[in-house]
Amino acid sequence: MSDALKSAVAHLHTPQLNEVPFSRPQTPHHGLQIGFCGLGAMGYFMARNLARHPTAHISSPVLVWNRTKAKSEQLVKELGESKVQIAADPEEVARECDIVFTNLASDEVVKDVFLKFEKALKSVMSFKPKIFVETSTVFPALAGELDNLISSTGHARLVMAPVFGPPPAADTAQLIIVMAGDYRSKKEIAHILVPAVGRKIIDLGGNLEKAPTFKLIGNSFILGTLEILAETLTLGEKSGIPANQVYGLIKDIMPAPPVINYGEKMVNDLFDGSNGFAIDGGIKDSMHIRRLTTDLDSPMPALDSAHQHLLTARALHAAKKARGHSVFETLDWSSLVAGARVAAGLDGFDSGKHSKVVPED
Repeated sequence: MSDALKSAVAHLHTPQLNEVPFSRPQTPHHGLQIGFCGLGAMGYFMARNLARHPTAHISSPVLVWNRTKAKSEQLVKELGESKVQIAADPEEVARECDIVFTNLASDEVVKDVFLKFEKALKSVMSFKPKIFVETSTVFPALAGELDNLISSTGHARLVMAPVFGPPPAADTAQLIIVMAGDYRSKKEIAHILVPAVGRKIIDLGGNLEKAPTFKLIGNSFILGTLEILAETLTLGEKSGIPANQVYGLIKDIMPAPPVINYGEKMVNDLFDGSNGFAIDGGIKDSMHIRRLTTDLDSPMPALDSAHQHLLTARALHAAKKARGHSVFETLDWSSLVAGARVAAGLDGFDSGKHSKVVPED
């Protein structure tokens, strides 16, 4: 984590009682088995932190599954078999666990995994209650489909619980978690997630679609901020004012962690998607947001520009990869600045190639 980002998040604090809007649930007579499916850039840290912070009523180890088994093996190597075990498939997680968390790349993958959950639950003659917690960023309508799959078994509940924060926030358990669904289920998982995984719970009631809707609203603000940030830094360079000076002013007048973090990436061309939010995920989210604004007749022109600049950045990167000139395997979504730069006649990814104006004495 950079010094700029560390200073930006210095105000974050240890979770307090009022940051979990539910009283503590009663301790069950048996230890709960936790499962986690999806060990990507966010899920790996979330599963790791759950395994590191078992509570009195949670059994260890956490049972994990990932499409690429190497990530599961990496987690076992990091924490040991006493804290993590690897499931053969999602069906095993659904059968063996009382609470199952998922954090997956796309709506299609989420739906596919939940179909496997449904199949597994219907294959076993058990009426032991289970809770499935979906933490990915998905389109709101998918929540109803997932609920139909899970509730058809008669003894399982779904909670939609998307999370706010980049991978570094997941690493340090500083995520903000939004919840919608069955009240008792939310109460049960809220005290598992805070402080192990996140610092705050926002409860949006029983309508499952409200949580993914709120997530898209929040991401629309972040993505719109990235677009304005990219355009502002580009305008500075075109006018002969160094980007780092414009960035310095931005930090002074708007010292929000996302602004500081993504501004630093743009100014220094730090577009490595393996250490941030990959551009494919950003484009998926922007498509969801634009679909939501269309459904609700609520235009967001800044998001339209951001979406086009994300596509431009991805296309430029694909061309560089084809020529063997790409610096990064995948891009961070802060690389949308490449779209603004190219539109202004500048190099998309290498600010060192921009003409510099020497200050007069």
